Amino acid sequence: MRLAQFFDGSALARATVAAVVGLAVVAPLRAQTAVPQKAEIEKIVHDYLIANPEVIRDAIDELDRRQKVAEADSRQKAVTQSADRLFNSPNQAVIGNPSGDVTLVEFFDYNCGYCKRALDDVAKLIDGDSKLRVVLKDFPVLGAGSVEAAEIATALRLQFKPEKFYEFHRKLLNTRGSVGKAQAIAVAKELGADTAKLEKDAKSPEVKASIKEVMELADSLNLSGTPSWVLGKEVIVGAVGYQPLKAKIDNARKCGKTVC
Repeated sequence: MRLAQFFDGSALARATVAAVVGLAVVAPLRAQTAVPQKAEIEKIVHDYLIANPEVIRDAIDELDRRQKVAEADSRQKAVTQSADRLFNSPNQAVIGNPSGDVTLVEFFDYNCGYCKRALDDVAKLIDGDSKLRVVLKDFPVLGAGSVEAAEIATALRLQFKPEKFYEFHRKLLNTRGSVGKAQAIAVAKELGADTAKLEKDAKSPEVKASIKEVMELADSLNLSGTPSWVLGKEVIVGAVGYQPLKAKIDNARKCGKTVC
């Protein structure tokens, strides 16, 4: 690939130019009295990169690090600004200890394979920690079926007590294959729900407002996938596993932060 193509084809590469030019061009040009031509600059940069290709890698790594720091800072601010809706909204399911001293928020989708794996981690955390409060945010990002399941689940929360809803949540999340309205209603019916009321409530303004709130929260936190978690002021993306989550919960109790 030609150098010009590399710079023109990648935003990340273009961002690297400043660092490269600063190293390769500025110092040599201080000794020149004439203004260098574009071709001369391109040759200096080309020759420097050929001789020191690791500069591009280092610059990209540093840019990536800075972007991650900026993203983490932005998410922390969003958590602070949306704290009440994140942790205490009436439009959410709370499982575990409702008066727990640490709250773990999970954004999930009933069709998410990684969420299905993470279900065991959540159950283990709750079973082993009597002071843990878990907030479930139904974030249907995997298609129409996920939206339908979210509508039924959100409506069912109005019928079931938290313990019963948690049973529904586990059964539906453990359902094999695609999950949609039919699967959600079948599980709810199995657990004794009033399905006629359930279907009516699923289309209510309250249910739509609840799902909209979660979507807005996810957008403010720059979440694009599930599962994603909020613990304290930290946003954790992905099915990171039981032990990392437990360590962060322990730290939250120990020092008030996820990393002590």
